[in-house]
Amino acid sequence: MDLSIHQSFLPHTDADAALAFYRDALGFEVRNDVGYQGMRWITVGPAGQPGTSIVLHPPGAAPGITDEERRTIAEMMAKGTYAMIILATHDLDATFEKLQASGAEVVQEPTEQPYGVRDCAFRDPAGNHIRINQLR
Repeated sequence: MDLSIHQSFLPHTDADAALAFYRDALGFEVRNDVGYQGMRWITVGPAGQPGTSIVLHPPGAAPGITDEERRTIAEMMAKGTYAMIILATHDLDATFEKLQASGAEVVQEPTEQPYGVRDCAFRDPAGNHIRINQLR
């Protein structure tokens, strides 16, 4: 099989704040921005990697989700335990400094992990956990 990761989904609670974080702070390209029934889906991705995207979507927009499930999703997002993505960079320190300067919420400064990875962590405006690994 020839498989690759094409799209991953992360929820947002404020489309404009999500756009500012992923486009302005992370430097991702905006690939699509679609509104439908008062909701907004934004597709972003790293420059030079047109086949890999993140779709920022309204949480709980899927048909069949109950109000109780929507409340649970909102609670988990607020705690940063609902969604996560791991990104990678060749220069972790420079990336950390840029994100910190943008005002992004720091969860963990660059650290050598006992499992052999040097990484840092942030939360995006919706509370999603964003880890960034240093490529070796």
